[in-house]
Formats: sequence, structure tokens, C-alpha cells
Amino acid sequence: MSSQRKHQQEYAKLRVMRIIKSKPEITSRQIAEKIGISNGSAYYILIALIDKGHVKILNFKESSQKARYSYLLTPKGIREKSLLTHKFLIRKKEEYKALSHEIDQLEQDIGISKNYKNIKVK
Repeated sequence: MSSQRKHQQEYAKLRVMRIIKSKPEITSRQIAEKIGISNGSAYYILIALIDKGHVKILNFKESSQKARYSYLLTPKGIREKSLLTHKFLIRKKEEYKALSHEIDQLEQDIGISKNYKNIKVK
């Protein structure tokens, strides 16, 4: 698996976990819409998280729709979410440094000084 694909999958998993943490009663379809992936992909991620013991699925007992579920991050899932967040943050900081360096190089190429950037143009 390519590194880029692995990062994308980890980020999708992290986003699902963050959504579940904030709204446990969300459906897989709603997760898919929020993340911008197919319903099948959201379902696949949810099942993988459940299989690994990161998420526990609960039925709404008082719901008239017995097919409604609630998702709960397990202690193992909370730890995994924390690790994924840490990895994601490190990767984004590295990307930020590289992008900042590239911007500085481009500005030097066209002759924009750092002092000039702070001047507001009306």
C-alpha cells in the first residue's frame, strides 16, 4: 500500500472516530456525507473499527426504529484516536514547514521581500 493511500485511510478513520465521539447516534450515511465518501466506504470503516474493538455498537432501546444504532468509542478506540491524531498533526506540521519554505522560495524568485508582505494594499 502506498504511503499516500495509507495516510488517506488513516485520516478517514480518524474523521469517523471524531464524528462518532461528537455524535454517537449518527448513521453511516450521515458519516459518509460529512466526510465526502461513499456510504459503502463509511460502512466499511465502521465495521473495521468495530472488528478491531475501537468502536462498540449499541441499539437504541427506546427508539421506535429498532434498526437505529449508537456508536461508542471504547477505551482502545480512544487511544487509537489519540495516536492517529498525533500522527496526523506531525504530518501536517511537516507539510506546513515544506509549504512555508516553498512559498518563501517563490517570493524570492519574484522579488517579494518579507517586509513588503506586511504592507496592506487598498
